[in-house]
Amino acid sequence: MTEIISIPTLAQMTSKNETPDVLFWVGCAGSFDDRAKKITKAFARLLKRAGVKFAILGAEESCSGDPARRAGNEFLYQMQALGNIETLNSYNVQRIVTTCPHCFNTLKNEYPDLGGEYEVFHHTQYLKTLLEEGKLKVEGGAFKGKRVVFHDPCYLGRVNGEYEAPRKVLSALESELIEMKRCKQKGLCCGAGGSQMFKEPEQGTKDINIERSEEALAEKPDIIATGCPFCNTMISDGVKHLNKDGKVKVLDIAEAIVQADDL
Repeated sequence: MTEIISIPTLAQMTSKNETPDVLFWVGCAGSFDDRAKKITKAFARLLKRAGVKFAILGAEESCSGDPARRAGNEFLYQMQALGNIETLNSYNVQRIVTTCPHCFNTLKNEYPDLGGEYEVFHHTQYLKTLLEEGKLKVEGGAFKGKRVVFHDPCYLGRVNGEYEAPRKVLSALESELIEMKRCKQKGLCCGAGGSQMFKEPEQGTKDINIERSEEALAEKPDIIATGCPFCNTMISDGVKHLNKDGKVKVLDIAEAIVQADDL
């Protein structure tokens, strides 16, 4: 049975003279990819559980432009970015949260050059704040004592220097956080960044997502935690390729927090 979560659009909220605490920028993956939709729903459930007043743009949200810019199509990037900025500014949006580090980086660091000034959060940063403020609690113990490996998304970690928030949120699970040999500043890319998500890899001896998945599996985890829909896809594919998908779960941090109480 498909779970239905009722979320107002910003247009609907504005028509009632209401202002959200934060705009949830869903992103292309979170909107259209079946696997990433589960991450979107998990985060939305956590926002509702914490009593956060939030909205989405719905059909008014376009691609952030990150894939176009990384692929070298600056013209398309600026078209997409300027369209989004016009929409966001028309609603006087101040605060944005997103589950995608690529959208996070683009909205936070690149939109200001085109007139889009916003306070932007990655969802692990926002979840960390909600946990610290006591608005969100993890009461279940489904992952207590489980071995968890966290894969640092490049656009959250090395590009934006955020390593603490995802680990702080994972600590709420009371699990055993295991670090890979290449982590944080030395973390290895999953292979999807730089618009590589949308093309076949160059010929070589091994795909980078297989290399990264092998590193994660070497730590004998019960769960590989991610904080990016692209990373989730690449690591999931790697784990399946290595025939470990029946033993090791690949979960976004938001999914893990939700499942801690649900299982």
